[in-house]
Amino acid sequence: MEIGFFGSIFAPIENLLHFVIELLYSITEQLGFGSYGLAIILLTIIIKMILYPLTAKQIKSMKAMQELQPKLKKLQDKYKDNPQIMQQKLAALYKDAGVNPIAGCLPMLIQMPILMGMYYALFNFDYGGAEPSFLWLPSLSQTDPTYVLPVLSALTTFLQSKMSMTEVNSQSRVIMIVMPLFIGWISLNFPSGLVLYWVTMNIVQIAQQWWLSHNEIAKENKETA
Repeated sequence: MEIGFFGSIFAPIENLLHFVIELLYSITEQLGFGSYGLAIILLTIIIKMILYPLTAKQIKSMKAMQELQPKLKKLQDKYKDNPQIMQQKLAALYKDAGVNPIAGCLPMLIQMPILMGMYYALFNFDYGGAEPSFLWLPSLSQTDPTYVLPVLSALTTFLQSKMSMTEVNSQSRVIMIVMPLFIGWISLNFPSGLVLYWVTMNIVQIAQQWWLSHNEIAKENKETA
């Protein structure tokens, strides 16, 4: 019932994504190698490229928060017995640094409807009665019998989480280990097409984060040269 309720909320996005997948499949078919797997990969890349400005804003905000961590820690330790003053000092610190702690969350909230739409679109996707194979996968509508995709989903989630961590502590280490294991576990029961989307999304996210970090380092080196 709950799944049906949320599915109905994201139905417009789901229908649009169904249409785009079929369109991309038609393009690959016209090129002589009709592939739903390739259509899913292309759609995932297109979505991540469209959302790139939001991703860049999110990563920059997280990096700025990471740079403020030492100062934040000092303020929290100094005013731990006076929460009201601590909040005032933190607000002043954010203002002086030009950082909005909520800014890192907003891009993810904006992306969430699209991500959920992709989930329902691929979980319920109708391949027209066929069993579309892709690479080693006998069917995108069935689970991966070789467990390669679930393993990749766990590994790419771990790498993406590691690159996104702004502060490494005991809590973040637990999240960095538990989340990939959970994603890998649920991927064992998900259709291969859905897991293929997740793996592709992680890989593109990793590439985007590397690109942003690389450009930031190059910019800093240029300014200090």
